[in-house]
Amino acid sequence: MGRRVSGAGVTLAGVAIDVLPAKTRQGRGTALIVLSALFFSTSGTLGKPTMVAGLTPQQVAAVRLGLSALVLFAAVGIVKPSILKVGKGEWRLLIAYGLIGVGGIQLVYFIATSRIPVGIAILLEFVSPVLIALWTRFVRKVHLAKAVWGGIALAMIGLILVAQVWQGLRLDALGLLAGFGAALCSAGYFLIGERGLASRHPLGMVTWGMGIGALAVCVVAPPWTIPVRVLTEPAVIGPWHPPVWVALVALMLVGTVLAYLAGISALQYLPAAIASVLGLVEVILANILAWILLGEALTVVQAVGAVVLLAGATLVQLKSPDHQVAIGEPLPG
Repeated sequence: MGRRVSGAGVTLAGVAIDVLPAKTRQGRGTALIVLSALFFSTSGTLGKPTMVAGLTPQQVAAVRLGLSALVLFAAVGIVKPSILKVGKGEWRLLIAYGLIGVGGIQLVYFIATSRIPVGIAILLEFVSPVLIALWTRFVRKVHLAKAVWGGIALAMIGLILVAQVWQGLRLDALGLLAGFGAALCSAGYFLIGERGLASRHPLGMVTWGMGIGALAVCVVAPPWTIPVRVLTEPAVIGPWHPPVWVALVALMLVGTVLAYLAGISALQYLPAAIASVLGLVEVILANILAWILLGEALTVVQAVGAVVLLAGATLVQLKSPDHQVAIGEPLPG
């Protein structure tokens, strides 16, 4: 029986076995998931200024997904092309995954950020664990613990505080609907991906999802309709005023490709329950960046609501029958 030892682990009979110490694994996984959350948290702050400069949410989503798909297909095709192979029976799942969980979520998220503050848009997206729990209970007929129902109640109270509904509909109605749409797409991402990951590599799922999502969004907003003059306009990001095209490239590289790669790598070292809690850092970071660079700050009541909502989402995550990794820009668990 062949055995090969490397710095990271042991290969025994062709199977890689990780022998890193537990503390090293946890430290590496924690660093990677926080880094992934940081990268993901830049998406709203990078994308919104390009829309202020003149691009539509559909165009921003098309550029982000299109460039990211090209980079991922090129990189995976060179490094590990075998994970891109697709069986006949897998296309239906991959298409649903790409349309709902990748293309759909990007499109409605950018529509939301174009009409309501970035911090609130991402908070709405974090309602997805509640939707998954409700799907588990009423569609799959799985019993939920009392703690899960408590978490759902907390999340709903947090939403009421964030939206400040007692003052009437102060936020843009379409923006709010788009934010809830992002939560629905995020829930769909996990539920569809849960089936696909039983037989597919996570990076292969993300790459195909990105490609299919890009094709769908490019049908809505063909790249050739993007006005070239807007690409050279300044995108105001705090003290920086880079051209719009630079902000879009940063959105693709930092807010998408590097974010997904760091997140997928983290899931090799951390249990889903721990990763889900650490992933909540994204909401905090996104709000801090939006406040510092875009001047978008939550009110005191909304900040309290954000804490309550995230506490409820965390409780749902940890006590649900099947833990889902609920990162704002979802990763396969």
